[in-house]
Amino acid sequence: MSHLVVALHQLAAACPDPSTLGKYQPFGQQLVDGSGKACTGAVNTTADTGATAWILASSALVLLMTPALAFFYGGMVRAKHALTMLLQNFTTIGIVSVTWILIGFTWAFSGTGKYLGDTHFIFLRNIGDVVPTLGGAQLIPTMCFVAFQLTFAIITPALITGSTADRWKFGPFVAFVTIWSIVIYAPVAHWVFDAYGMLNRSAIEPGAHFFAEDFAGGTVVHINAGAAGLAMAIILGKRKGWPREQMRGHNIPFVLLGAGLLWFGWFGFNAGSELGADGVASAAWVNTNTATATALLGWLLAEKLRYGKSTALGAASGAVAGLVAITPCAGWVSPMGSIFIGFIAGFVCAFAVSLKTKFGLDDSLDVGGVHFVGGWIGTLCVGFFSTTGTNPLGNNGILYGGGGHFGGWNLLLHQAIAAGVVTVFSFVGTLIIGTVINLVYKSRVPVEWEDEGLDTAMHGESAYDWGVVGATGATRLVTEGASA
Repeated sequence: MSHLVVALHQLAAACPDPSTLGKYQPFGQQLVDGSGKACTGAVNTTADTGATAWILASSALVLLMTPALAFFYGGMVRAKHALTMLLQNFTTIGIVSVTWILIGFTWAFSGTGKYLGDTHFIFLRNIGDVVPTLGGAQLIPTMCFVAFQLTFAIITPALITGSTADRWKFGPFVAFVTIWSIVIYAPVAHWVFDAYGMLNRSAIEPGAHFFAEDFAGGTVVHINAGAAGLAMAIILGKRKGWPREQMRGHNIPFVLLGAGLLWFGWFGFNAGSELGADGVASAAWVNTNTATATALLGWLLAEKLRYGKSTALGAASGAVAGLVAITPCAGWVSPMGSIFIGFIAGFVCAFAVSLKTKFGLDDSLDVGGVHFVGGWIGTLCVGFFSTTGTNPLGNNGILYGGGGHFGGWNLLLHQAIAAGVVTVFSFVGTLIIGTVINLVYKSRVPVEWEDEGLDTAMHGESAYDWGVVGATGATRLVTEGASA
């Protein structure tokens, strides 16, 4: 019955002074005068149970993506390093789940500043208030929004571990993720996801136009993590023996399992970013699946043309490239547009992963070639394929006759600016954070640990028991794994 009492208290006998109605008002209130007319200046909101249920389910789907990523990456490293990769990803869930509650969320989604949020939601205080960037359009409780955005904050630093596989000490890794999630991720999320942010600006532009459109995180997640991964790969240096020695993944079925779970969770990632259960969310779902499928085919075609064979690893990598590229586009483009976006991403990223050898940069699991390049492809494709036919809140891109200050070629320019700003901030910021940590506590593992395997050398455990039982009894197979 308490909710009924609260509802009665929300009815005002006389409207308060509009100047007292600030940006922070309790979610779910309906301020009306004695005649039932809405009070001037009030931010009136109503919870939508369907939208709330969908976003809570989407939050669970996106959280699953980080364990999925752990298996995707874990299968691509050598057997002696597999547990270390899984542990890094699971530890990221633990770290960011805390930093997001303490300060990450408030820096990303409070206030009306261009560069950073205020401290209204610090430690999740005042969590019953409306999120300023959502305003009167908020359909879900603020705590639900916290949960959904938390899962994005978790997977972004986890993606970085693909660039640094096999050579990062655990202590410096923990310190890095703690600092990076606050100092790099939260500001970028504010710039792009918050309507007052400098790369979004939909709350301050006439007609609620977006400066740049990023539906679910092409810049915030993928370009951000890709740039950071490349920076950390520079700081940590090359793996012993790279690129002379073959360092093939030890378990391709794990890679396919991880890719499949990522594909599954990504429906929450993209369709959930509508923050409602409606037609745009449905379009984002279809676009996500379509682009992923065509990217898989594009990567397989590129492999066939280059090497004469298509591989299972290529299929998994192509699917992820498509998921990355459609992320910024999902709620802005048509299904036909998603076919082109996915195919372009799969085909181009298949070639981009070989650039690391040309530049002599040991990006172990191709975070740069897939997430950084794929994020740029998707972000720029918005400028070509965005259509108000899918989402009337967007801008028409070049192929849909867009013009004016926010559409067409200007939209493409804005997309490039957003991608460029995030790239520079993340890359330089990560270099600074990584260098400072390295000065305090050397981040690169000793060569002996690489030889032995990080699982046993650093954590005292192994992913696999290599003991075998023969006809004459138990014989210990002294090896680090056939594919290690």
